[in-house]
Amino acid sequence: MPGLLAGKQVLITGVLTESSIAFHAAKVAQEQGAQVVLTGYGRLSLVRRIANRLPDPPPVIELDVTDQQMLDGLDAQLREHVDGLDGVLHSIAFAPRSCLGEGFLEAPWQDVATAVEVSAYSLKSLAVACRPLLRPGSALVGVDFDARVAWPGYDWMGVAKAALESTTRYLARELGPEGVRVNLVAAGPLRTVAARSIGGPDDVEQAWKERAPLGWDSSDPEPVGRTICALLSDWLPVTTGSMVLADGGFHAVGP
Repeated sequence: MPGLLAGKQVLITGVLTESSIAFHAAKVAQEQGAQVVLTGYGRLSLVRRIANRLPDPPPVIELDVTDQQMLDGLDAQLREHVDGLDGVLHSIAFAPRSCLGEGFLEAPWQDVATAVEVSAYSLKSLAVACRPLLRPGSALVGVDFDARVAWPGYDWMGVAKAALESTTRYLARELGPEGVRVNLVAAGPLRTVAARSIGGPDDVEQAWKERAPLGWDSSDPEPVGRTICALLSDWLPVTTGSMVLADGGFHAVGP
């Protein structure tokens, strides 16, 4: 029986370790029949080593989403491996240390600007860079952490994620006439490298485990990867500009 993504060609950013949400999205995508290309930056040897642990080791392209020259060359690099794109996963975020950990009032603008550029504006940058390859019916999916509330320690990254959510809606408006869907998956707390760099309080994770109606395993990113692949598939053809919450239902219950 054909997989959910049979015949699809998908670009996935953000694979760094096996705990990465992007790694599990890539794994599920391949298991569901997709041809995958990865991007990495800064630690390409590590990304390639992790890529070799996927069911079918994919090619890895270097990409810094803040480097316009690299963005301009992405189309040509991708065409060495695919003849078009049916899906793109944006799993990119970064904030300088000053922007995280209860220093909200002290963070300088230059650091905040970096967080917003890398974590939010880059969604637009990636969409524009991939636009020549995106087919009608394709999907752009971003990884989010619900920014409708202020989380302890998340600080300016929370602001950047709120900007990411707004950027998604505007991209959905701009790319919809071309048949391109743009959505986010907001995950619950997971023990990824990014989460460790934030260093948020353990009681957030504990509260998730206790209150999420479906329960929550912060050591297992695969359910989030599966949600991402559902959005990359053809099975949500009229869903765009949305945030799908893959959080065990935590968002739906009170304190």
